[in-house]
Amino acid sequence: MSKAFGFKGYGGPEVQGFLDVTTPVPGAGELLLAVRAAGVNPADWKLRTGFMREVFPMKLPAVFGYEVAGVVEAVGPDVEGFAVGDEVFGSVMGGGYAEYALVPVHSVARKPAEVSFTDAAALPVAAATAFDGLTQLGLAAGQTLLIVGVGGGVGVAAAQIARHWGIRVLGTASAAKREFVETLGVTHVAYGDGVADRVRAAAPDGVDGLFDLVGGDALRAVGALVAAPNRLVTAVDPGAAAEFGGHMIERSRDSHVLEVVAGLAASGALNPFVNAVFPLVQAAEALSAVETGHAEGKIVLQVG
Repeated sequence: MSKAFGFKGYGGPEVQGFLDVTTPVPGAGELLLAVRAAGVNPADWKLRTGFMREVFPMKLPAVFGYEVAGVVEAVGPDVEGFAVGDEVFGSVMGGGYAEYALVPVHSVARKPAEVSFTDAAALPVAAATAFDGLTQLGLAAGQTLLIVGVGGGVGVAAAQIARHWGIRVLGTASAAKREFVETLGVTHVAYGDGVADRVRAAAPDGVDGLFDLVGGDALRAVGALVAAPNRLVTAVDPGAAAEFGGHMIERSRDSHVLEVVAGLAASGALNPFVNAVFPLVQAAEALSAVETGHAEGKIVLQVG
């Protein structure tokens, strides 16, 4: 048996807690990782509340966690290119807040020596989502990107990758995050009434692409600023994006994207901004910090 942190039903924090689980055995196309770090994301608590349960029904009890970094403990049948002891990171469909996790081999990549386990665990969701969204937008160097909700994990990664590609970036965020946002080389635009006018003032030549991470009224307030509908993508609200002709980010979730973002992190072009690391025994506190919506950058659990 091994320890994991999950939830036994849909609801608030009262339904979550530690679970004793059977240590999984890798099947065909899978690796078993001894987890060293797991990323904490808004999707964790949202799925616990029952969000999108019709689309993503959970088998309960369920273990939190969609991104991990660790050491290969066992290799499943027909898996080539990985061996016990390899240091890797990748995406999991739940199960990351645990001592051991199964990872599909197509969703894992080797961890560069220059990248820590805690930084690597912050890449599969935030940085890979950012890369996928930016790739779909297809902006060129010199064009202007508006990120709605730039202060969180995906926004921080998207801003850095876009800047690395020579794209000018504006980002909406709270006034409290202005200093942090500006350290990314991003023009900060405050949320609230008049936000569209503030974007126009900051980008008088217009906005070439919009990357939405908030949805709802925050997206509706600025969605019309993008002339080309195919240059609006969202990670959270396909309904609001569709009102302007935009669409949901199409996630690739493959090893190639992980290798690319890991390379950016190893080179220093991408800082995951892991601003808080909690031990697994404080998983509830880590998840609460993300659920408040005020975290800057990423929060990661350290395991083992």
